[in-house]
Amino acid sequence: MRWPWSRRSGPPKSQPEDISCREIVQIVNDYVEGVLPVGEREAVELHLNLCDGCTDYLRQLRLSIALTGEVPADALPSELEEELCLAFRSLQRP
Repeated sequence: MRWPWSRRSGPPKSQPEDISCREIVQIVNDYVEGVLPVGEREAVELHLNLCDGCTDYLRQLRLSIALTGEVPADALPSELEEELCLAFRSLQRP
């Protein structure tokens, strides 16, 4: 079965636990927001039960969300916000 968000080439993996760590990173935000279809969510949860690295990554993401959720929207000066947005837009994606 090929996951629709997978960029992996070659034959599809046959078991949900074969989802890769890289694929988890690609969809973890959808998982946290609860918008993954049931089958994909179950595959992610199965992987998380087997992978300490991805479990740590998810924990760090949730902590980041919790901490930044406490920062007021106007906490950054507008010049710094613009600079950060430009920096993120210029990042090279793999």
